Amino acid sequence: MKLMLRHLPNFLTTLRLAAAPATAGLLAAGDFNAAFGIFAAAGLSDAADGFLAKRFDLSSRLGRVLDPAADKALMLAAFVTLAVLDDVPVWLAAVVIARDALILLGLAIAMAAQAPLSIEPLSIGKLSTALQVLYIGWHLAALAFAFPAGSISPADAYLVGLVALASGAAYLAVWFQAMRAVWFRDVRRV
Repeated sequence: MKLMLRHLPNFLTTLRLAAAPATAGLLAAGDFNAAFGIFAAAGLSDAADGFLAKRFDLSSRLGRVLDPAADKALMLAAFVTLAVLDDVPVWLAAVVIARDALILLGLAIAMAAQAPLSIEPLSIGKLSTALQVLYIGWHLAALAFAFPAGSISPADAYLVGLVALASGAAYLAVWFQAMRAVWFRDVRRV
């Protein structure tokens, strides 16, 4: 039983990773109810795999990489597709995607430079992700159930964009701190 449970969090995460192209495809096809259902199921699977990994000590190296990758893939697919459908402002999709891309680029540079970078999510980063999920969920629900999402627009987009920018700035500060150690280490060697 323990052996079967051991792989369950990664299995759920893999399903969530598959939900990204499925959500995008369903949105593009105009099947908003199914897209919303898959997005909601992906959210539940995220909570379930996190609970299982922590509660039963089932976390793995693969899971620590796959889990955030699945989350980012789902958000990327949703933001890009909804921007193409003109339901989400293109500038907001660009801000969210650029933030994630810059975080990944910074991480790659820091790893290549062997900088002492802690790979821990910041509170502002968690807030940014939560707001993005709520934003996408709200817009998907509006499409699925045909109610106007505009009652809180464009304030919701501005809030999500502002917090994403603040989060990006916070991660940039952490990156600069880690890179300073490398830069000053290299200066002392000269």
